[in-house]
Amino acid sequence: MRQVTRRLMLLDAASLYFRAYFGVPESVKAPDGTPVNAVRGLLDFIDRLVRDHRPDDLVACMDADWRPQWRVELIPSYKAHRVAEEHTAGPDEEMVPDTLSPQVPVIEEVLDALGIARVGVAGYEADDVIGTFTARAQGPVDIVTGDRDLYQLVDDARGVRVLYPLKGVGTLQLTDEAVLRGKYGVDGPGYADLALLRGDPSDGLPGVAGIGEKTAAKLLAEFGDLEGIMAAVDDPASRLSPAQRKRLDEARPYVAVAPRVVRVAGDVPLPQVDTSLPRAPRHPVALDALAARWGLGSSLQRLLTTLGT
Repeated sequence: MRQVTRRLMLLDAASLYFRAYFGVPESVKAPDGTPVNAVRGLLDFIDRLVRDHRPDDLVACMDADWRPQWRVELIPSYKAHRVAEEHTAGPDEEMVPDTLSPQVPVIEEVLDALGIARVGVAGYEADDVIGTFTARAQGPVDIVTGDRDLYQLVDDARGVRVLYPLKGVGTLQLTDEAVLRGKYGVDGPGYADLALLRGDPSDGLPGVAGIGEKTAAKLLAEFGDLEGIMAAVDDPASRLSPAQRKRLDEARPYVAVAPRVVRVAGDVPLPQVDTSLPRAPRHPVALDALAARWGLGSSLQRLLTTLGT
């Protein structure tokens, strides 16, 4: 008997609702005048993704902690420029547009009423949740994110690809190993090493001074991976330039801790959830109330029709 392989779709929820917020006019409002552009935009995104890609399982992965302390302890600059308010107990508050913050709880309530699995784990980012679901998956995985960091999970042998939105979610870059090699000269795991060496100002990662993306790709092509590059620093016969050797040598403290920060976790303690794509709302009465209160209208109706087919 042939085994049926299920396709899992993992949504980087914050990445998508940020894109929805900036892609849908703020004039899209609830009956009381509250902006719901991120809510309706995300519902439209999910509708299009389900119609186009027909996953069997769907999980909205959340940032329970967008700046985990264990990463900050390793690299204090990690996302430091995005902190709106520091908290001694619990996660720091991230800078988020004033009219987006109130929409996030609505998004969560709507997903829960629909029955779309929503998973966030204390002390971890959504990327880590995605990494762990991917590590445990038995079949192909589509990761939907506007965050290139997750390219590190691309794995043709396991059918793991990243669906990267270029415009809304109607135009997606289906990122597999061929795309990564064409753009960056690396495979999935190599992308994490590339990002580590290059650095990422948007995440407060300094990288190695003087090592840009092209140089990082060349070094990885020659020496295989980060470990191979650092071994070359210690090998007088290696073909590193004097400047590269010096810069990499000086960057040892950063290189020693950065892999744990840059690489997504694959061992997050995930809760037991039903990830099956719902065919009908789990809590229809609650969903009706949310639809009326927030004016979710055609966006919700289209998604419900798609889920039911």
